[in-house]
Amino acid sequence: MSPRPEFLDGRVLIAGAGVSGRGCAAVLAGLGVDITVADGNAESRARIESELGVATADTDAVALDEYSFVVTSPGWRPDSPLLARASDAGLEVIGDVELAYRLDRAEVFGFPRRWLAITGTNGKTTTTGMLAAIMAADERCSGLRSQAVGNIGVSPFDALAAEPRVDILVAELSSFQLHWSSELRPEVGALLNLADDHLDWHGSFDAYAADKTRILTSTHAVYGKDDEHVVALVGDRNATAFSHTEPALGDVGVRAGGLFINGVAGMTATVVDDVTTLQPAGLAGVLDAAAAAAVAALAGARAESITEGLASYVVAGHRGEIVHEHAGVTYIDNSKATNPHAAEVAMRGLDSVVWVAGGQLKGSDVSELLRTHAARLKAAVLVGVDKHLLAQALTKAAPHVPIVLVDSHDPQAAMDNAVAAALQHADTGDTVLLAPAAASLDMYTGMSQRGDMFAAAARRLAR
Repeated sequence: MSPRPEFLDGRVLIAGAGVSGRGCAAVLAGLGVDITVADGNAESRARIESELGVATADTDAVALDEYSFVVTSPGWRPDSPLLARASDAGLEVIGDVELAYRLDRAEVFGFPRRWLAITGTNGKTTTTGMLAAIMAADERCSGLRSQAVGNIGVSPFDALAAEPRVDILVAELSSFQLHWSSELRPEVGALLNLADDHLDWHGSFDAYAADKTRILTSTHAVYGKDDEHVVALVGDRNATAFSHTEPALGDVGVRAGGLFINGVAGMTATVVDDVTTLQPAGLAGVLDAAAAAAVAALAGARAESITEGLASYVVAGHRGEIVHEHAGVTYIDNSKATNPHAAEVAMRGLDSVVWVAGGQLKGSDVSELLRTHAARLKAAVLVGVDKHLLAQALTKAAPHVPIVLVDSHDPQAAMDNAVAAALQHADTGDTVLLAPAAASLDMYTGMSQRGDMFAAAARRLAR
């Protein structure tokens, strides 16, 4: 690594001794920066002292006048006492991704990298994975190595220090990471969609949306044209749109059943002949692929690389994966659809759905989801703590839909019963869709366990 940049000449406070905090501490300690790691957990402080040999302090005992700025773990809320005190004291607070970007721009790790960034309420991981696959396919022509970083792939610090050199960072960024970023300017940044999420952290939808919109300050901006919130925030910015409809000149969309790039960065080409072949199945996969294609075109990837990357991409687990097919019925695991907006996207493009849903709604309103998709619902099988709230909403918005309530609170038994009930309603041409519109922790260790149990039950019972 090169000598440390001037902005690190003062003393730096790192808020949080978790994974992110340890990563930041390791990099800054390696640069010879005077750092202290603050954390309220004594065991965490002892562990990081032992691992890195750095100074630590309890969050309540930090004298902020000793520091020049603060690097926070992205999950720390702005109103946490330490960060609120730092703000009141006029100290700049940045996050781990912002720190990595500033170090990269200061050429600490050599000539600066190219950053391609993705954010949105839903579809971030899939779009980032698709984009990473495209850029990997393009490496044979460009000679530029790429790496997925952020919430997918490796730490940005690991990618910056990698040998052989990584030239392009494909970053999935959360609203938390964007909140704590001020100088981050990706070469291409994409805002996929917006819906209520993490409002307890941000305080309001407007604050959440404002943080997400920071990604549009990139050199080239990409946005989801089908999302009214995104369109309103983009305003009159010069940006490239993606959609599931016919694309205007300079946009990406669907023409004659194929994914079509219409004059983006000089590229006009059909990169996927038949969008129904994309993973994940349905409209969500089409939109994610369109976004990835738009970013890749703006980043200079060849049309052939976009085609190859999208064809090779295999959807990550629980994000619209087809887990079983039998007797003309398709079983799709979208356990990652933990809010109504994600479930709404999961249903798009499907014709006849036996819906497996339920869990912790966390106060979310499902009325818009049901109004939009009532006609495509053949039956609903509801599980979890808030199943009765879902049933009430269904009865009001879609009275024609048969409802099965699963009473078991045992994780495996509940999912077995749910799939067995779905089988009773599913016929050839139908889709049994796990898209819960709710969180999973009322019964499951997480959305992964919920999805795994759904897939196992489908394969075991539907045969």
